Amino acid sequence: MKLHVALFFAGLFGALATLFILLSFGTDYWLLASETCNSHSNGPAERWSTGKLDRGDVMVNQVSEDQNITFHHEGFFWRCSFNDITNDDDLWKFWFENQPHARECKPAYLLPFPFPDQIYNTTIYRGFWSISMLLGVAAVVAGGFIIICAAPFGSHRLYKAGGGLYLISGFFLLVVTVMYVFWLDVLDVISSYKEYQKSNKCPDFELSMTYGLSFMFAPVGVFFCLLSGLLFLVIGRTVKHHYN
Repeated sequence: MKLHVALFFAGLFGALATLFILLSFGTDYWLLASETCNSHSNGPAERWSTGKLDRGDVMVNQVSEDQNITFHHEGFFWRCSFNDITNDDDLWKFWFENQPHARECKPAYLLPFPFPDQIYNTTIYRGFWSISMLLGVAAVVAGGFIIICAAPFGSHRLYKAGGGLYLISGFFLLVVTVMYVFWLDVLDVISSYKEYQKSNKCPDFELSMTYGLSFMFAPVGVFFCLLSGLLFLVIGRTVKHHYN
């Protein structure tokens, strides 16, 4: 009876792990970001402050709160962006309620790269991140397939193999998650990107970022992977002792 209960929960956790990992892998919302440039051209207000307001110019005290914002969302496969004129930079509300159909998408590379400076090339870092992601996804899919094959035969070897693959998948997805957090919050690449944009394109450049749902799916998948993997290893050991 206890074995059947353990099998039920191990299978449930394994299915949830597979679901969350595939959602994290297949959706392009690991990161949400918005870029704004608040630079203004020389208008009457600026000419007034510099003493260049000519006779006949009319000063109108009107400030528009709307601004042109470039929105980005990035995942494993694609980085998509589009522009919108709005005064609301609430990324969560914007992405899921008002996202337009016209978007420009290109292969993802790890925001904010590439930009024209070879010093900040991240091909190796992105390569390790991508390989870890692919290994994690392959391991969880293979583990699920082996567990399905183990169920009719009650093979302790297949249960142990499936559990081991779930543990391997959880490990690689944990590496992926930690690398992504390390990339955005520990390394100095984001501040370097801001300084580059301010010095070369827009003195008033602003960048806002937050983690998206795809990123949040990853640690949930890791938790269920590790839990189901341990359960399947215990089940395999129990089945072996039972038949011996």
